Parts: sequence; structure tokens; C-alpha cells
Amino acid sequence: MTGQPIAQTDALRQVNQKIVEDGQTLPAVTLKDGTRVQTGTVATVLCNIGLYNQGERGAVERELEMAIPTLFKVGLFDLFPPAQWASPDNPGRSLVGQLAADYARRNAQPSG
Repeated sequence: MTGQPIAQTDALRQVNQKIVEDGQTLPAVTLKDGTRVQTGTVATVLCNIGLYNQGERGAVERELEMAIPTLFKVGLFDLFPPAQWASPDNPGRSLVGQLAADYARRNAQPSG
């Protein structure tokens, strides 16, 4: 079975540059199912959670939402389900959990 490319790989590449030194780039990689994902996404999400917790909004919220499909694809939400991200002391983490839950509902596979 061949995977589909995750939408926004080029956009994520640009966003993920915030975590590396100038002149360095993070590659997209192809998973065994054929899906292309952008490396650096988990690290960038952690960075953006911190920025969100410091009061940044707008672009940081869009960047977090853009990362959700990749985080699902690489299995992060299998390890830490969206409900486990809810935290009264960490609004950025809670936002990621809510965005992931919303994404999962929108992309649920019909049963049967």
C-alpha cells in the first residue's frame, strides 16, 4: 500500500527552519508506506508550544495546526493520545491536543 504525501510538506519545511542554524536544512523523508513527511516537525512543535505559552498567537497557532497530520503519521498520537495533551498548566500543549482531536474527528474512517 502506498501512502499519500502529507499536505504542507514544503510549508512545514519552511516553518521547521526556526529550529536549525542558518544555512542548514531539514529534509523530507519517505516512510516505508511511501508517505513523505518533513523532519524536525516534533522539535518545532515543542518550540511552538513554548512560544504559545509565552503569549504568541496567530502564526504559531497556524504552524501547530499544520503539523498535526505529520504528527499523526509518525505515530506521536498513538503514543500520547490527544486527550493526554490536555493540561491546565500548559495552554500550548492543550491546544495541540485539541487540534489533534479535531483533526481525528474530521478524518475518522467510516466503520463497516
